[in-house]
Amino acid sequence: MSGENTLKEVIERLNKALSSLEDAVEARIERDRAFADSDAELQRMNADRARLAQEIDKSEARAQRLEEVNREVSRRLVTAMETIRAVLDR
Repeated sequence: MSGENTLKEVIERLNKALSSLEDAVEARIERDRAFADSDAELQRMNADRARLAQEIDKSEARAQRLEEVNREVSRRLVTAMETIRAVLDR
């Protein structure tokens, strides 16, 4: 009987070890899946960052052009006002 008990114990320990191994493999697969999801999210965030950086560059260039146009319009308005004053003073 002791041989049968020992065999049962060995099979029980083997089943527990296999169960632990299966649990570890499943946990590893889940971690790998989460890592892949995180990696994909990081790639999306980097693409968004690059796109936003381009949009900021375009916006800054447009703002600079608008400032230049604003200065030109202001200069022309001053010239026009001075011309009108000169005509009215005659």
